[in-house]
Amino acid sequence: DGGGSSSSGKTSKAKLSDEEADDDSHIDNGGGSNEHDSFVDGGMSSDRASATRDLGNGVDGDTPFRDVVKDRASWLVGLLVLQSCSSFILARNEALLESHLVIVQFLTMLVGAGGNAGNQASVRVIRGLAVGTLNDRTVKAFLWTEAKMGLALSAILGLAGLIRASVFMVPVAETVAITTSLYMIVISSVCIGAVLPLAMNRCGLDPAHSSTTIQVLMDILGVSTTVWVSGAILNTSIGPALTALFHHGAAVGEDDVAGAATDDLLLDGAE
Repeated sequence: DGGGSSSSGKTSKAKLSDEEADDDSHIDNGGGSNEHDSFVDGGMSSDRASATRDLGNGVDGDTPFRDVVKDRASWLVGLLVLQSCSSFILARNEALLESHLVIVQFLTMLVGAGGNAGNQASVRVIRGLAVGTLNDRTVKAFLWTEAKMGLALSAILGLAGLIRASVFMVPVAETVAITTSLYMIVISSVCIGAVLPLAMNRCGLDPAHSSTTIQVLMDILGVSTTVWVSGAILNTSIGPALTALFHHGAAVGEDDVAGAATDDLLLDGAE
């Protein structure tokens, strides 16, 4: 029995030694894990610091801030000069606008609608180029979709413009001019907004500049389209014909109402 107890004691001591060795191993591994975590945290802190320095130097981390300012400012100054064309167009058509002031009141709506529709299309193109979904294989289908989108949006916005002009009691000839101008502006802005970023990308220019360029282009094109359509309708025989047609229809309706009322009075008198 004493020999068995001694053997059992030795076995228990051996197990305790193995457990202590395992504990030491776990402690050593924990220390290694802490060192690894410290290394990772240090690397992440270094990356954040590097990113902060990059943002301070330039937008993309590689381009100096001064070069970014030069690039963006040059585009904005050029667009500012280009936008002056709108004032020249308005000055040359001053007589038309003075005789039809309601066109001037709707001019902001017309130009703004064109800029918004064109900017929508250009943003979709820029996003497609950035994520890679718009390429040589998909560009034809994309442009065809945007062409159909231009037709749909121009019809919807043209109807909205017609309703707004009717609500504000705009004369019929001016209403036709505003609605036609809005239709032409929207469909042209969607097409230009879809093509412009692709053209800039092919020329090696940053397509992101198209979102600001389309606003200025549609400002000029919107003013040009409005004064051209208004002149073609209001300064020709089309405008008086539309006005006469509308007034004739209204007069016929009034005569019908008056005739019906007279007939009712005669019937009452006969009774």
